[in-house]
Amino acid sequence: MAEDWTEKYRPKKLSEVIGNPSATKELEDWAGSWANGIPKKRAAVLIGSPGVGKTSSASALANEMGWDIVEMNASDQRTGAAIKEVALRGSYSNSLGMDGEYKRSGEGRRKLIILDEADNLFGNADRGALPAINELIKTTKQPVILIVNDFYALSKKSSAVKTDTVQITFRRPTARSMTAALRRIASSEGVAADDAVLARIAENAKGDMRAAVRDLGALSEGRDSIDQSSLGSLHERFVQKDMYAVLEKMFRKSDPFGSRSTLSDVDTDPETAILWIDENLPHEYKDPGDLVRGYEKLSRADVFLGRVYRRQYYGMWPYATEMMTAGVALSRMSNKISYDRFRFPSYLAKMSRSRSVRELKSSLCYKVACHLHTSTKRVSMDVLGPLKVMALNDPRIRSMLVREVFLEPEELGFLLDSKIDSKIVKDAFQAVPDVPAPPAQSLPDKLETSPERPVPETAGKKPQSNLFDF
Repeated sequence: MAEDWTEKYRPKKLSEVIGNPSATKELEDWAGSWANGIPKKRAAVLIGSPGVGKTSSASALANEMGWDIVEMNASDQRTGAAIKEVALRGSYSNSLGMDGEYKRSGEGRRKLIILDEADNLFGNADRGALPAINELIKTTKQPVILIVNDFYALSKKSSAVKTDTVQITFRRPTARSMTAALRRIASSEGVAADDAVLARIAENAKGDMRAAVRDLGALSEGRDSIDQSSLGSLHERFVQKDMYAVLEKMFRKSDPFGSRSTLSDVDTDPETAILWIDENLPHEYKDPGDLVRGYEKLSRADVFLGRVYRRQYYGMWPYATEMMTAGVALSRMSNKISYDRFRFPSYLAKMSRSRSVRELKSSLCYKVACHLHTSTKRVSMDVLGPLKVMALNDPRIRSMLVREVFLEPEELGFLLDSKIDSKIVKDAFQAVPDVPAPPAQSLPDKLETSPERPVPETAGKKPQSNLFDF
């Protein structure tokens, strides 16, 4: 099996990381602050899209500084206990290096704690991870790097991530810098490649250097040279069209048939496509007549989509597609063309920003519903409000929610409108030191008698011993 070029040519020094000189300089400065002891901000957060060099920069930094690496990624178990066992314990103690040499922190021989994909934490699979990460950020005696794609998703759950870390943003490298790097790799592997071919591979990767190296390796497999004829498979496998291409042909080129055919190549359903067109139509059609005709065609497309929902007959999708692409493109009668940037649908942006909040509320409602033997809808509409007031005013209610309802810190924080590292949330979990694991089964089909809550034989329903026995 051929060697993976992404690992073979992974940067060994920060100077070898392409396209992000300011980010690597900032990372180097933060690492240098550890030379005189523990700095004020003990952790750094590397932010950026996949493939821009975040993990490679962290590894290159450790190599340059002579630090060992303790890494946890998404494939590892990242519960609070696991993070405390691996990262927290590793951040406090000395260790033996890979060469068997005993390394003392006081002598400058440190370990770099890397938490990859730190923004991807999922429910019970990563139970208690965020409180452990907060503790690690505040108390670690070794440098810590968190690698994230979406910093906002992580920072809004924890104030420590936002205020107690150095945030370093990595940008997508330009196609020109990627082409130069690909040229060096091809030369090292003895593969002759034209600059035009390498530039095409770089442009096709859209700023993802890891993807570009893998594409070069795939095209070079079994060959000593690659040319334009080798790019056929690259086009078929990796070039993807998006809604921006559809909008370009629809609004800027007035190409009705081209916009229709391009939409068929985009991995977007008509329900999402109509949101894109609706968002950009009033900004692109400046003439009132064009705007009226455009919205008339768009409304007809929406009618067909409504019939799809009601009848579950997806054969009407093509009618909606014709109206929203060719129909809207043919609605322009004037020569007034806008050259503004196309806009991402505001509805999708709002739903994306609120997704984690909606999932958190859903999880909270489900757990409370299971405990009260009622529906999640009733919990959402009638129970959460009073429960919030009771929990805010009574620490016993908060402890009960942790001990019996098995709420996570994120869920309790959501209920109380507090951060997971706030005092009220931390005190609730400290009051219940040994939180039992939630039951594996889902909501039972029927209620069963339990020794804690016996059902009297003479009564049709159990007595209300506390507020949560309805």
